[in-house]
Amino acid sequence: MHVTERQPGDWDALRRRIRRESDAAQRDRYRVVLLAAQGHATQAIQQTTARSRGFVQRWVYTYRDGGIGAIVAGKPSGAPTKLTPRQEAQFKHRLLAGPTESDLGVCTLRGKDAMRILQDEYGKPYSLSGVYELLHRLNLSCLKPRPRHRKQDPQAQRRWVEQAPFLSDAPNADTPASGSRSGSRTKPASVNKAH
Repeated sequence: MHVTERQPGDWDALRRRIRRESDAAQRDRYRVVLLAAQGHATQAIQQTTARSRGFVQRWVYTYRDGGIGAIVAGKPSGAPTKLTPRQEAQFKHRLLAGPTESDLGVCTLRGKDAMRILQDEYGKPYSLSGVYELLHRLNLSCLKPRPRHRKQDPQAQRRWVEQAPFLSDAPNADTPASGSRSGSRTKPASVNKAH
């Protein structure tokens, strides 16, 4: 595989970039072009860089067609978002406001509740993993301390604690005392006798 220099000084520029580059994949993109420029065959470049034939050819041809500036991997586009930025802001506000009556009386919204809200209120079906990715993108943490139910009454809890009967280690007077010290329920007569 052979490629010619597009601009004078490209090979020196590639050597400098290889020395400075901290990202291994980007460094290998530069290396495959430089190795091809030095006249190495595709298989030899593959063995030297431990990269596939497609990787080697893709980046050599990218240099040939676009120069050094083209030897940069583009950001993966991914799937487009289902919600508009305005809908994402509304959804975030809806979750931060907490459960409503339409949420069937739950005290906190979980991932499955967010799935239902997205489907019912926005008409956008999401998988559970998609919901968690959306929550992460919106800077909403799915790990929170256990919430307090909206009907929880701290004063009623305090009254109950004050009025609750004490638990004691002392034996109850209704329980008959056993002759055994071990606490075993074995009858004394059932012990094997030595003959």
